[in-house]
Amino acid sequence: MHKKLTIVIVITFVLGLLVVPAIAKGPSSQAGKSNIGHLYLYEKDADWEIVEGGAWGKTKYDLSGSTFDFVFNGHDLPIGQEYTLIYYPDPWPGTGLICLGSGTVNEYGDIHIKESVDTGDLPIETDENDGAKIWLVLSDDVNCSEELCEMVAWNPTAYLFEYDLITFDASEEEEEYIPLEEDTKVKGNSKEKKDKK
Repeated sequence: MHKKLTIVIVITFVLGLLVVPAIAKGPSSQAGKSNIGHLYLYEKDADWEIVEGGAWGKTKYDLSGSTFDFVFNGHDLPIGQEYTLIYYPDPWPGTGLICLGSGTVNEYGDIHIKESVDTGDLPIETDENDGAKIWLVLSDDVNCSEELCEMVAWNPTAYLFEYDLITFDASEEEEEYIPLEEDTKVKGNSKEKKDKK
């Protein structure tokens, strides 16, 4: 009996070591070993706590590449409201922020924003944070002009804030160029000789 109890305790301990790191990562993380990241955004209260049952959204994005490619889907938002997804660098008013994309909440309280934006590395060098803050803000509260992008109003109860900070590496991915012989053409994955007449 004592031996069985010891085995059960050891197995429970080992399983605990495997499960805790997975839970500790939280809902925002890299998808396995891929180049895809997931970031959840939430409605937060005055103490920066997530509002239970509040509005929320999920961003799927590339961790690196020549452009910041992402898809954002938000839920339980005010119908007809115009929102802008931004990268917000501290300090206030977020000088140097990047407007990633905009949209309008549909009749179901959902918003869909999909873009490919030339952001450079995130966070930018002047950001006071170790990672990038991604927020969904009221479109009227942000200036997205080419001359100066920054927040112009503050209505945090209407926003969605990041669950965690992210990073993006704006690496230039070079495509490998393989010249084809003059008398060959590519069809599918195989080469075929051209008919010479």
